[in-house]
Amino acid sequence: MITLENKRVLLPGGTGSLGTVLVRRLLAGEMGVPARVTVLSRDETKQHAMRLEYMHRDVATDDVIYRNSKEVLAFRIGDVRDYSSVLTAVREADVVFNAAALKQVPTCEYFPFEAVRTNVIGAQNLVRAIREAQTPVELVVGVSTDKACKPVNVMGMTKALQERIFINANLGQSQTTFICVRYGNVISSRGSVVPLFLDQIRKGGPITITMREMTRFLLTLDGAVDTIFAAVRAGQPGEIVVPKLPAARVTDIAYALVDGRDIGIEYIGIRPGEKIHEVLVSEEEVFRTYERGGYYVIRPMLPELDGERGERALDREYSSAEVTLTGQPLRTLLGPFVAEARW
Repeated sequence: MITLENKRVLLPGGTGSLGTVLVRRLLAGEMGVPARVTVLSRDETKQHAMRLEYMHRDVATDDVIYRNSKEVLAFRIGDVRDYSSVLTAVREADVVFNAAALKQVPTCEYFPFEAVRTNVIGAQNLVRAIREAQTPVELVVGVSTDKACKPVNVMGMTKALQERIFINANLGQSQTTFICVRYGNVISSRGSVVPLFLDQIRKGGPITITMREMTRFLLTLDGAVDTIFAAVRAGQPGEIVVPKLPAARVTDIAYALVDGRDIGIEYIGIRPGEKIHEVLVSEEEVFRTYERGGYYVIRPMLPELDGERGERALDREYSSAEVTLTGQPLRTLLGPFVAEARW
C-alpha cells in the first residue's frame, strides 16, 4: 500500500503524544486524503480537547490543511481491552495504526497485568476482530518500542509479545497485512526525559538523572510518524521497520538543555525496570536485518513469512551505547527545547 487516499483510518490510542501528531499529518493528506480518521480511546477528556482543537480550523494553518477536518475527523469512546468495542470499530476501517499502550516503564512494573491487558490482549483483540469478522481492514501497523528488543521490563515484555501477535497474524490469510514499527525515546512525548528536564529547569533544578552511563536514541514525534509512513509505503507482512537514529548520553542531553545556567544535576539511581541503553536491533535479529529507503527492516523469523532478502545491513546489535551525538550537534538538535527552557 502506498496511499491512504479515501481510506478509513482507525487510530487506537490516538489522543496520545504520537497520535496527535499522526492525526495532524493524516489530515494534511501526506499519504493521500483519507475518507475518515477515527480516534479510538477511553479518555473522553482528551478526545474533547482534540475535538475543540480542530473545530475552529477551517483554513490552512502552517503546513496543515484543516479544511473539512470536522467531516473527516471522528471520535469513538472504546478500549482495546474490550473485544466488542474493538470489533465495532474495525468493521468501519481500512487501515489501523495501533498506538494504544501502557508505556510508562515503572507503572508497568507495579501493574504488570494491566500492561498485559492493554499491550497484549489489546493487540490480540484487534487481530481476532479483523480476522474472525472478515472486516475490510487491509493494513495494520503496530507501534512498538526498543524495550521489546531483549526485554528486561514488563513494558518491553508485553510489547515483544505484541510484535509477535501482529507478525503471527499474517499466517493463513492474505487479506490484511500486519507490520510493526519499532523506535526508541521520542524526545517530546509525555513521560520522556526532555519534558521532565524542562520542568525541572523551570523550577530551578536540580535535574535528576538515574545513572551517568545512561544513553538514549533521539527521535522527534514527526520522525516517529515518518517511520510509520515508511512502513505503510513499503512494509511487507511480518516486517518490523526501524529508523536510523542518533544516540546521546542522558547527561549530555541535560547539559545541553541547561545551556550554561547554574542548575545542578543529581544522580538518583535506576528506576524499576529501566534499561541503561536502548537496543533497536538485537544481535540475534542482525542476521535478518536489511536496509530499505533509509530504514532498517527486520524480516520475520517465521519461515512462512521470510520473503525476499537484501544485503545484511548490520554486523552487530544496534544500540544507543554507541553514542553518535555530542557537543554542538546535540545542542543544535535540542535547540527548540533549549529555547523553551529559557521561556
